[in-house]
Amino acid sequence: MSVSVGIVGASGFAGSEIARILSEHPYFDVDVLAAASSAGSRFGDLNPHIPALADKIIQPSDVETLSSLDLVFVALPHGESAQITSALEGGPVVIDAGADHRLKSEESWQKFYGGPHMQAWDYAMPELVHADEAAAILSGKQKKAGTQREILRNSRAVAVPGCNVTAVTLAMMPAVASGFVTSGSIVATLAVGYSGAGRSPKPNLMATSAFSNIAPYSAVGKHRHIPEIVQNLQVCGADEIEVEMTPVLVPTSRGIVAVVNVAMDGVSNSELQEVYRAVYGAEQLIELSPGYPQSGPVVGTGRAQVWAGVNPDTGVLTAMAAIDNLGKGTAAVAVQAANLAFGFDECIGIYMNGVL
Repeated sequence: MSVSVGIVGASGFAGSEIARILSEHPYFDVDVLAAASSAGSRFGDLNPHIPALADKIIQPSDVETLSSLDLVFVALPHGESAQITSALEGGPVVIDAGADHRLKSEESWQKFYGGPHMQAWDYAMPELVHADEAAAILSGKQKKAGTQREILRNSRAVAVPGCNVTAVTLAMMPAVASGFVTSGSIVATLAVGYSGAGRSPKPNLMATSAFSNIAPYSAVGKHRHIPEIVQNLQVCGADEIEVEMTPVLVPTSRGIVAVVNVAMDGVSNSELQEVYRAVYGAEQLIELSPGYPQSGPVVGTGRAQVWAGVNPDTGVLTAMAAIDNLGKGTAAVAVQAANLAFGFDECIGIYMNGVL
């Protein structure tokens, strides 16, 4: 089976990474690479690290051309994706790597993004544990999350999570699904590579600003990924939960390490380890790290590393997750969802080996 594919926003970091993964995929054939300002350029001039697609010419984002394909990835900033996705409705399978179709709450959308609120699409986190299946997973009767995977199978419209969202959700999900954390405030601090800010040149993203510099941003409740994290944890079974999140740009291109802290009551470290093993033990793309996760081993891959421990003196849970923001944080999970939508093994084509 051959699936014809288009990538809108192919010259950006996310679109280019989707192209890199698909260039070696056995079933997905990249027919159209589309973008705005770079239309007419040779793809290899912008992405010389992807020789298999180097001679393709980047095209304008023509809806008629895209509609003739089987699958379209859209990798555009929020507010821009919806213009394309609305025009493609009823045509190819569409996977949106932007924010336009992530949030169910119009109120949250208006508060953090603004502008028209679009319909929330099927959510591209196959490992997301739903509250009504948590008991079966924790008891061992069910090996891994199944509800979200079933939603994504044969889906026609898929929203890819935010990269910071994925890191925090994966760190906290077993603790929430087990009922160890159901309410209160979780505090997340994330070290984030600069590629998460996109490819557009901005003074604060230039090398002269990035080298030898550590720069927090979007603190005190301002980060747009906060309501999406809350939305995910409520799917897992949380009640009223708040997220304090501080991302920090660090001088590296790719990678995220999230460190999440939350108070628990009377949970031992052995109990904690048991639930993390139950939730992630059968997952191919999520591994429980014996030590604190680091970004290096997962850069260039679709894998995630997770670690959790509890301070016996304070009862505070510290959970950590490391991902490649362009891998498991965006492009790899987009391909993972596409695999499910077309009935393939979800891990086909996703890079497992890092680049150290």
